[in-house]
Amino acid sequence: MPIQNDAMGISYFVTCPKGLEALLLDEINALGAISAKQTVAGVACEGDKTLGYRLCLESRLASRVLLRLAEAPAATPDALYDLVQSIDWLELMRPSGTLSVDFNGRSDAINNTHFGALKVKDAIVDQIRGATGQRPSIEKQQPDIRVNVHLAKGQATVSLDMSGESLHRRGYRQQAGEAPMKENLAAAVLLRAGWNKDVFDAVLDPMCGSGTLLIEAAMIAANIAPGLYRHQFGFTHWLTHDRGLWKELCDEAHAKAEAGKVALTAQFYGFDQDEKVLHKAKENIRRAGLSAFIRVELSELSGLQCPQDIEKGLLVTNPPYGERLGETENLMYLYQLLGQQLRSQFEGWRAAVFTSNPDLCKVMKLKAQRSYQLFNGALESRLFLYEVFAQEDRVQDEAKTLELTESAQMVANRIQKNQKNLGKWIKKEGIECYRVYDADIPEYAVAVDCYGDEVIVQEYQAPSSVDPVKAFSRFNEAVAAVAQVMNKKPQQIVVKRRKRQQGTEQYERHDTTDHFFVVTELGCKLWVNLHDYLDTGLFLDHRPVRRKIQSIAQGKNVLNLFSYTATASLHAAVGGASRTTSVDMSSTYLDWARRNFALNGLDNSNHHFVREDCFKWLERQSSAQYDLIFMDPPTFSNSKRMEGVLDVQRDHVRLIHLAMGLLKKEGLLIFSNNYRRFKLDSDALHAYEVKDVTASTIDPDFKRNAKIHCCFEIKHSQV
Repeated sequence: MPIQNDAMGISYFVTCPKGLEALLLDEINALGAISAKQTVAGVACEGDKTLGYRLCLESRLASRVLLRLAEAPAATPDALYDLVQSIDWLELMRPSGTLSVDFNGRSDAINNTHFGALKVKDAIVDQIRGATGQRPSIEKQQPDIRVNVHLAKGQATVSLDMSGESLHRRGYRQQAGEAPMKENLAAAVLLRAGWNKDVFDAVLDPMCGSGTLLIEAAMIAANIAPGLYRHQFGFTHWLTHDRGLWKELCDEAHAKAEAGKVALTAQFYGFDQDEKVLHKAKENIRRAGLSAFIRVELSELSGLQCPQDIEKGLLVTNPPYGERLGETENLMYLYQLLGQQLRSQFEGWRAAVFTSNPDLCKVMKLKAQRSYQLFNGALESRLFLYEVFAQEDRVQDEAKTLELTESAQMVANRIQKNQKNLGKWIKKEGIECYRVYDADIPEYAVAVDCYGDEVIVQEYQAPSSVDPVKAFSRFNEAVAAVAQVMNKKPQQIVVKRRKRQQGTEQYERHDTTDHFFVVTELGCKLWVNLHDYLDTGLFLDHRPVRRKIQSIAQGKNVLNLFSYTATASLHAAVGGASRTTSVDMSSTYLDWARRNFALNGLDNSNHHFVREDCFKWLERQSSAQYDLIFMDPPTFSNSKRMEGVLDVQRDHVRLIHLAMGLLKKEGLLIFSNNYRRFKLDSDALHAYEVKDVTASTIDPDFKRNAKIHCCFEIKHSQV
């Protein structure tokens, strides 16, 4: 018994995601609605029963279609109960049928949605039980009727949900990627982007995920009703359901879809770097009956190319946007690459980029002709539309990017000056690895380290007060300056971003290139890897310490605690140490250490590698057997491999006492760390001779950053 106006017909309310209301209004009017009126997150309209069915079958944007049954003031539980009881529920459902209730809104007397839903359910059940003696049951998954009640400003509206499941669930997508876009949102993105098979020859999604945008684009082009793949709607078991009318509409929609497929000439391309998610996309495409029209392939964004013989296409995509802290900076590279690919490959195309982090689009270096605010669930998002400019404009733009900005030229000049100043010293020392720039110009806060023919550019994490887009732009300018002044090709420059590491992050792989190569230092050969880990395998600032260890190691038994890749142990061995022991928690770095020793032709029978928590290992030792101990603990570590948390400021006294217990009477402990505010507890260590040797352990390439570490020589008191 729907609300009816003799002149207008049945009253409907059609819901949609926020931001889609205007598009939905146009769609509903095109389907023949009367008196359609846009409101927040929906459109109210009137029409006949056919309109209700068409909305469920053909709307690409709607979430739910609500058929209004009654509306009246109902601010109290009793008033709500009476309103619901005014409806003849036996006209709509069997006495033994099933129902569910969705209640939203509140009043002073009804301030809990669960209580409101319970009151509505009681009114329906009481009415049916009083009339028939039978009691309908509650079924949340697929009830015979789904009752929707909305309470606002004391006014309650009771409706039947014609949709059942939300209409965005078309039925073709049973598998999705990690962050799937709802189907009706995907359709809205395409409509806002102007997708029309008569205007564009193709649709391409370079990060297609489970294929939703491509499937929705093909369905629009082929005039396939989005509800055709659904097997169940909310009205399926209503007593008032007109099965004949519904079949007639479905047959009409099937005929249109088949004709649309036959006439479809547009092409659809999808690419993704994740093979598993592409398998899901292919399954979804198959279930949508569109395998003959949509082609998806495994490809990274860097390998993206414009399809041949396509004059004007639509590139549409929903790239990752970064929910966790620190992801934004990494994703800027992705968006930057997307912009580069558009400019170089897709002249004459339109691009539509949907993101919940609009700042990321700034690094694409494209000017958006239009943008629209949409919502991806609760996330405020934007759709940016770009017309990819002509080739002559692109050439001029790219020529500009080859010219360093005035500030970037200052970075290039400083690097050139530093190289000249360090040249004689580098040649004299016979080293291949050194720092050539260390935030010399504060606005360009990067470190530039040379490793043979390759260069690593590390960005220091910018304060939160710095605009991330500006920081990213400056970092790219610094990289460009490095490439120009040092004459390096892109594959010779590795870029990284430094931030405080937690737990096992310092030990974990960040990439899987396995690109190891050999460098030399003070006669030692060392494996380094600039790509796969946070650090390279060689701490450049500790070069003077390694030099000293190598010079005094002859005939000594050497212990290296928190040994990392055991480069200090290697220098000791090359310097003639009779025995070395390297202790570290990471099997990865100890395996790396063994490779270093093998590379130098050293027999491991006198050189031992221990994988253990240094605290636990030290506590188990008893004899003072070592002539030389080197200890360089991390500033902080909460690795699961450790018992408790290591804090070098808090724990250094205990570490030093334990280490000194293993040092021979005439031995030497070299203790260092890179905590910039470290203060040695001299009172607690008064029993030893302690000498601060930091100044002598800073080589010329680190003079600008003299606080990069501190270093102490500690001996037993001879008094």
